[in-house]
Amino acid sequence: MSILGDAGVLEVSTPIVCRRPRVNPFVHKTLVVQLLAPGTGRCPVLAHLGYAADDPFAVTAAFAHDGRVLACWRLDREMLSAGLAGPVGVGDVRLRPQGSGPCHELRLEFLGDSRPDGSRHRAVVLAWAPAVAAFLRETHQVVPPGRERVDVDELLAEILSGAE
Repeated sequence: MSILGDAGVLEVSTPIVCRRPRVNPFVHKTLVVQLLAPGTGRCPVLAHLGYAADDPFAVTAAFAHDGRVLACWRLDREMLSAGLAGPVGVGDVRLRPQGSGPCHELRLEFLGDSRPDGSRHRAVVLAWAPAVAAFLRETHQVVPPGRERVDVDELLAEILSGAE
């Protein structure tokens, strides 16, 4: 109920609560990326990128073609961001920018299981860098860089439960 006070000021008996807009704790983006296939060149596949606030350091990348998931990788969000600016990674995942201008791409190289001859399975995917950067900006709205938090007790319990 509102009444006009002595000074002509509107007095409200119900408190006004200002709330921050709710931020969705999940970000999902589907991109058409190019799988580099030996002998055939580029093959378009879908990359489903996912981010969840409860796993703030990781981005999930699921690659699919014709309704089948070809591979699913968990990537470090900071590494993905750094890969847009320069080469990163020395293990199973290596990222680097490729090209410039409107053709600026992010090159993602994935090393898989060993083959009988001792070499490793290898996949190279090219993604349009501005689309990856837009996805990362959305994740930064959910959990800003440097504000990531993980419940260590819960993480240790999960790790130890798998060791039994």
